[in-house]
Amino acid sequence: MPLPADAHIGSVSLTVADLDRSVSFYRDVLGFQALSRTGATALLSPNSDCVLIELHERRDAVPKPRRSAGLFHFAILVPSRAALGRSLRRLAGQQWPLSGVADHLVSEALYLDDPDGLGIEIYRDRPRETWRTANGELAMASDPLDVQSVANEPGAERPWQGLDAATVIGHVHLHVPTLEIGEAVYCGEIGFEPVVRSYPGALFVSAGGYHHHLGMNTWVGVGAPPPPENAVGLRSFTVASRALEGRRVADADSRVIVQMVGG
Repeated sequence: MPLPADAHIGSVSLTVADLDRSVSFYRDVLGFQALSRTGATALLSPNSDCVLIELHERRDAVPKPRRSAGLFHFAILVPSRAALGRSLRRLAGQQWPLSGVADHLVSEALYLDDPDGLGIEIYRDRPRETWRTANGELAMASDPLDVQSVANEPGAERPWQGLDAATVIGHVHLHVPTLEIGEAVYCGEIGFEPVVRSYPGALFVSAGGYHHHLGMNTWVGVGAPPPPENAVGLRSFTVASRALEGRRVADADSRVIVQMVGG
C-alpha cells in the first residue's frame, strides 16, 4: 500500500565515535542547536522544537568500510536559496571542505562529510511547478552548480545565526546490496513509490510525488555486505505522516530500522 501523500523523512539517528567532536561540528559548523545531551546521546534541532538528528556515541566505533551497505548520505533541506547561500558561506568561513556540489534540476546541493566521514547533503528545492518529466519519469541530473550565484543570492549575506527554523531532513540515500532488495523493502514493505529508475545504478523513491525521500544505489558494488556492528553510520530513520504511527520495518542488509511515526 502506498504511503500517504504527506509522508516525509522525520529524523535520522547516527552512531558517532566522539560525541563532543560531533556536537561541535553539527552546532558550530552546520548551525544546529543541541536540545539535550544525556550520557552518550545528543538531540539536535534547527529550532528548539523538532528533533532532526540523534547522535549516539560508541567509543569503540570504527569507520564504515567503503564497500558496505548503509548510509551514503542524509540530506538537510533548507527552505530557500538564500538559506543555502548562508550555509555555503558558513562552510567557507569555517574552512570546512566540500566533497561536491551539484545542480539536480529539481534542487541545488552541497555535499560534505562530518568528522566521522558520514556523508551529508545540504540542499534547497526548486519550486515543484518547475520540475520536468522525461521519458515518463521525473527529470533529474547532476549538472555543475553555479556556486558563486548561490553565495550571492539576495539574503545569503545576512549574518550567520544558525540554520533556518524551517529546516528539515529532506531525504536519506543508502548503499544497498541490490536495487531489487532495496525496492522490495522500501517500496514493497514500507510503501514508497519509484520516481526515477533510469539513473545508472540507482533508484529514487518517494511519497506524494516528491523527487525522492529515499535514494538507493549499488555504486560500491552489487552485493555489498552490511557494515560491522560497531561501525559509525546510520542507525535508523523515521518516516512521518499524520496517518502513520507505531510501525517498524527492519532492513537486514543495511541494518537500518525504519520507524513510522505520526507528525
